[in-house]
Amino acid sequence: MKTFVAREKDVVKRWYVVDAKDQIIGRLATQIAMILRGKTKPIFTPHCDTGDFVVVINADKALFSGGKLDKKVYYRHSGYIGGIKATTARQAMQAKPENVLRQAVWGMLPKNSLGRRLLKKLKVYTGDEHPHQAQKPEPLALQTTS
Repeated sequence: MKTFVAREKDVVKRWYVVDAKDQIIGRLATQIAMILRGKTKPIFTPHCDTGDFVVVINADKALFSGGKLDKKVYYRHSGYIGGIKATTARQAMQAKPENVLRQAVWGMLPKNSLGRRLLKKLKVYTGDEHPHQAQKPEPLALQTTS
């Protein structure tokens, strides 16, 4: 018996649309990361890109649970002394809500060249419209814990 190893050229990539309206950002990000990585498929191979494309709409209507909207802080540093900047989740959602979701998904992907390629398969938009109609994305119903 031999171990099956998937090759990227043999994997069929599908496109999915996820509506982020009234979804918790962290729980949504975990499910998106699993689809991007390919862990929902029986042919999952850790070192290959076996995942699918995900288009997220209504990213501006996604929610944070608890008091995270005011308590969660995103930090970035310029590299210079005293160059640290802090932004709360509320400020980040008002400025660029698509980056908040993208950063949440990035936190759940591997931090290497494979993870960077996987993140390029995530397309996030703030409104109901997206320019990927030609790929015929299928609507994806994610598990909700309400």
